[in-house]
Amino acid sequence: MTREFSYSLEAGGRAAESVPSEPKLLVERLSVSYDGVAALRSVNLSIYPNEVLALTGPGGSGKTTLLRTINRLNDRIRSARVTEGRVLLDGEDVYGPDVDAYAIRQRMAMVFALPTPLPKSIFDNVAYGPRVAGIRKMARLREIVERALRDAILWDEVSSRLGDPAMTLSGGQQQRLCIARALAQQPEVLLLDEPCSGLDPISTLKIEDALRKLKEQYTIVLVSHNTQQAARVADRIAFLLMGELVEHGRADQVVTSPADTRTADYFQGRFG
Repeated sequence: MTREFSYSLEAGGRAAESVPSEPKLLVERLSVSYDGVAALRSVNLSIYPNEVLALTGPGGSGKTTLLRTINRLNDRIRSARVTEGRVLLDGEDVYGPDVDAYAIRQRMAMVFALPTPLPKSIFDNVAYGPRVAGIRKMARLREIVERALRDAILWDEVSSRLGDPAMTLSGGQQQRLCIARALAQQPEVLLLDEPCSGLDPISTLKIEDALRKLKEQYTIVLVSHNTQQAARVADRIAFLLMGELVEHGRADQVVTSPADTRTADYFQGRFG
């Protein structure tokens, strides 16, 4: 089946302070283990449309495991098991018996910490997903590629060399290209696992600027160990520690007046 791709020239969305009654994603009592060792313990979390939710915490706290479990990427790891709970996307259990895992991943695109451009041109990297979905008309592909690159704040830097190999781009540009490639599939949710890891400050700033604009169109879950980045970009923050969701709430509240002393210690740099 060919998936319909459509882009509105005017971004929609909600004001940052308003919260809809129904979450886009709902994590209920989620527990995950690897080879029987618990990685997440009874996590409960609501993720709302058109917000940036930052998952933060020290290494090994379960941030990436939660992200990968949300869109079923952990299905590919034999040792990984969801031992309890569920993940709902628009009210549907993504681990339900009749759910197509591939379709779930199409609705929730993921970008990894290490840029992974395909060994193709800049244009073909972004057009890859739409082509797989059945789009063949070059005019339509050009429209999709341009919009995705603009949304990833990369168009002005590469518009004159779309035929160049993607590997000729800088590290920061490659990461924004990977974001554009994800956006070209028009997902509903954008999952980002440390997208600014190892990038220079200018590249980091451009990705953060892109995220602020992209939340008008998408629900965004951002894994970041950088507490300052979480405070700058996120509407809400969830702090994880050793597989436990310690605290979550509005970004300003979690950063400046956390309810749990462990959260305060982490954000004040006492550990992590």
